Amino acid sequence: MTKKKAGKDAPALPRNSIIDGDCIDVMNSLPEGSVDLIFADPPYNLQLRGDLHRPDNSKVDAVDNDWDQFESFKIYDEFTRAWLSAARRILKPDGAIWVIGSYHNVFRMGAELQNQGFWILNDVVWRKSNPMPNFRGKRLTNAHETLIWAGKTEKSKYTFNYEALKSLNEGTQMRSDWVLPICTGHERLKNEAGDKAHPTQKPESLLHRVLLATTNPGDVVLDPFFGTGTTGAVAKMLGRDYIGIEREAEYRAVAAKRLANVRKIEADALEVTQSKRAEPRVPFGQVVERGMLRPGEELWSINGRHKAKVRADGSLIGADAKGSIHQVGAACENAPSCNGWTYWHYRRDGKKVPIDLLRQQIRSEMRAN
Repeated sequence: MTKKKAGKDAPALPRNSIIDGDCIDVMNSLPEGSVDLIFADPPYNLQLRGDLHRPDNSKVDAVDNDWDQFESFKIYDEFTRAWLSAARRILKPDGAIWVIGSYHNVFRMGAELQNQGFWILNDVVWRKSNPMPNFRGKRLTNAHETLIWAGKTEKSKYTFNYEALKSLNEGTQMRSDWVLPICTGHERLKNEAGDKAHPTQKPESLLHRVLLATTNPGDVVLDPFFGTGTTGAVAKMLGRDYIGIEREAEYRAVAAKRLANVRKIEADALEVTQSKRAEPRVPFGQVVERGMLRPGEELWSINGRHKAKVRADGSLIGADAKGSIHQVGAACENAPSCNGWTYWHYRRDGKKVPIDLLRQQIRSEMRAN
């Protein structure tokens, strides 16, 4: 286990471990501002009334565990307030939290997140491709759960791997409705009696998307309701450190066995598509001073309607404007802004080539050095 001090005389952060205890007490014992991301799948307070049976009269294995029982909404709200407060304390200034719930509790959690100063970034609908039917036929089939993603504060510079999610979605911007199956088949963990080890085990695909989107390798991910360890398993696989808190011994045993069999992905496979904003800044003047384009050379707009001449200082001069590649491009199109790197092209061997290729060449050299 790697140990890291959060500050002078601060307790060691128990990375890659499952902690036995009440999540509020345990979080209050951890160093302040030490965790990058929290994924929380708390009790939903389902308020079930009696047994539920299928049309063939077989009993549905519903969530009727003691840990999901609360005497009133007031008591549930007090519990929510306490664990969210403890969670917020241990988040780094630029940390973030994900919470997941159903209609029974997610609205109450959302209100409390805002009450405590978290800044909600998105709510995500996890639409289950294979939901459990509504056997009584008195309501709509409950085919989704809701996740809320929030930064610690409005000013938090949270992690968001936009390009990685876009790549995961075959080049299309990731939406806030995720169609993923519930946990079934070989992924569903069983106890020694052959029953579900945990009634609300989440699929690894859901955690893969969350962690890929909002963490980086080496980040610390804490799950205060660890259960059978889905968060830890995916974190370990993706090269993140995890901390799990779980008070039920049966769940801890299943999670520990599961985690022991998880293999971390090799480092080169952990790299994801980076946002262009994260790339080193390359001024257009550097292209000119390196002779990749010469002063006096003409550039053409992407639509071929406009042209401008390169000047020695890296600025352009067009028919009616002069300035940066972005300013002249915007003036040509009478637009408030323009990405000059993708707008302007130069000619080589009779073909138009985007000047952005020259920037990419310089960036490639910078990374190599």
